[in-house]
Amino acid sequence: MAHTGIAQPAPPRQARGLSDRLLDRFFTTARILEIERIAARTIRLRLGGPELHELKCIPGQHVRIATGATDAGNPLARMGDLRTYSVWHHDPDAGELHLCVLDHGDGPGARWARTAQVGQEVRFRGPEGSFTLRDDADYHLFAGEETAAVAVGAMLRALPENVPVHGAIETATDADRLPLPRATELSRPLRGTASATRSETLLEAVRDLTLPPTPGVAYLAGEARTIQLITKHLVSERLWPRRAIRTKPFWTPGKRGMD
Repeated sequence: MAHTGIAQPAPPRQARGLSDRLLDRFFTTARILEIERIAARTIRLRLGGPELHELKCIPGQHVRIATGATDAGNPLARMGDLRTYSVWHHDPDAGELHLCVLDHGDGPGARWARTAQVGQEVRFRGPEGSFTLRDDADYHLFAGEETAAVAVGAMLRALPENVPVHGAIETATDADRLPLPRATELSRPLRGTASATRSETLLEAVRDLTLPPTPGVAYLAGEARTIQLITKHLVSERLWPRRAIRTKPFWTPGKRGMD
C-alpha cells in the first residue's frame, strides 16, 4: 500500500471549473495531508484546508464523504456514493479534520480509503448528527464495536479527566483496537471469529461492568441488534430510564443507510 504517515505539502489549487463550482455550493473541500494505518483494519486520513478553520464539529458527529472520482467531468460522477464516517479529531486552529475508515469489504468507502493519496482533494458534507455528549451527566457509559470506536474516541477526548467514564469497546482482535483516550478505564473484549451481530460478547462485557448505583448517560453505537440487547439490559436489569440512553445504529445485516 502506498500510504505514508509523512505529511506532504498540498499541490497548488487549480482553477475551479463549472463542475467544481457546482459541488462547492453543497460540499466542504479539503485535501489529504497524511494517511496512516492506526489499527489492523483502520485507516486514518488527516484532512486540511482553509475551509476547515470555520468548521463547527461536536465530538461524536460524522461527515458524509463523496467517494466519486475527483477528476470526473460529470458532477454526479465526482460526487459518487456518499459514505458516512465519524470524526476522529477536529482542530479548527490548524484547519484539520481527522477521519478513520474501517477497511473491510469492497464497498465504495473502503475502495476510496484504500486508493486515497496524499494531496488528493476530498469533498464532504457536515459535520452533523445528534449522537453527542450530554453535559449534565454524573458519568458516561460507552458501548460498541469497531464501527463505534471512532465516535467514542472523539467523545472520550472531549471529556474532562475528572468526569468518570465506563464502557466496553469490542473488536475482533487485539490488532483492531484503536488508540482510544482513557482506554485503561474501558473493558476491551475480543469476540474472535464470533459475529458482531447480536453480540453476546459485548452484552456480557457491559453486564460485567461495575457502575454507580444511579444512572449516568449511555452512548450505544454500532450494530443495531446489539444496541437493542444492551438497551434492554440497561432498562430491564439496571433500571435506567430510556431518556438516559443515546443510540447510533451504524449497520445491521441486510440493511444500508442506517447512518
